[in-house]
Amino acid sequence: MRLHILHGLITAALLSALMIGGNASYAQDKLPAPTGSQILEVTGEIGATTDGTSALFDISQLQALGPKEITTSTPWTNGPIKFVGVPIKSILEAVKASGDTLSVTALNEYTASMPIDVLVDAGAILAYEMNGKRLLIRDKGPLWVIFPFDDDAKYRTDAYWAYAVWQVRLIKVQ
Repeated sequence: MRLHILHGLITAALLSALMIGGNASYAQDKLPAPTGSQILEVTGEIGATTDGTSALFDISQLQALGPKEITTSTPWTNGPIKFVGVPIKSILEAVKASGDTLSVTALNEYTASMPIDVLVDAGAILAYEMNGKRLLIRDKGPLWVIFPFDDDAKYRTDAYWAYAVWQVRLIKVQ
């Protein structure tokens, strides 16, 4: 009798382990593929993907996550600028991120790693517009990590300037 109970417990544990640690693509949610030009890829510790490994976004998909406006000065622009973009928090929720660090990579392969809570607590956005116009590559686009720099002196430090990656193409959740 005890052998049958033990066998049942072992079988249940093995089945649970297979369901949890089995093929990750079965456990992930499927996101729609971009219909326009892809401008962002999110990889790493995510639970929702486009193709089983990455979450791919075009501009309309990012805009659908809900725009947020930040008017702020930056060291790279003149005077206060109105930026519009998607909150980093919204992107992380859409891909069901489970890490605590982001590595953000630009078109030129510049990469900055930053704690997710720093971005979320600050209300950072991935900007796609500057003063009502889409960000172009020559204007630090198509996507630029923007903090509300003017809201708090702590955002006007070397650490936060380094987090303000422009020409973003890839976010890896770790």
